[in-house]
Amino acid sequence: MMYSPRSVIEWSRTHQGKKMIRYTLTSAVTTAVSFSAVAGLYGLRIIPSVIWATLTGNVIGMLPAYQLNRRWTWGKKGRSLFRLEVLPFLIMSILGIAFAQVGAWFAKDEVASHTWSHLANTGLVAGVNLICFAVFWVLKLIVFNRIFHVHTLEMMDEHLVVEEKTAI
Repeated sequence: MMYSPRSVIEWSRTHQGKKMIRYTLTSAVTTAVSFSAVAGLYGLRIIPSVIWATLTGNVIGMLPAYQLNRRWTWGKKGRSLFRLEVLPFLIMSILGIAFAQVGAWFAKDEVASHTWSHLANTGLVAGVNLICFAVFWVLKLIVFNRIFHVHTLEMMDEHLVVEEKTAI
């Protein structure tokens, strides 16, 4: 299906379009944080273990992800609901980190079986981590959209009014 630039621009101005753009930007920010943390921790030999550097870097990236998604992407304010918001977010994040750990095991074996430079090894470790998180991106979008779904029409209207005021 082909979309015209005009239809994409019109869609990007809708509530759903703005939410998707914000989710994508939030994902880009948190992915950059995780990628930088993994590459820095392993590349600078702060944590020489591929497994531990990947785990630590991804936990670091998870920290801003919750608040950015909850507040900016979905426009939720106030107190977080542990069972309905925090716990599902943690479960999805832990699943993503576990999947990244599978990738880290692969990268660890490749690093151990080759005599590449540390820079090449760092690129492999960070790259595999990036690929693993890309696989989870769509799944997390679907789940987070359900977790942070705004249930009342009034809250959606309030959010849209705020968006319109900030867009001017």
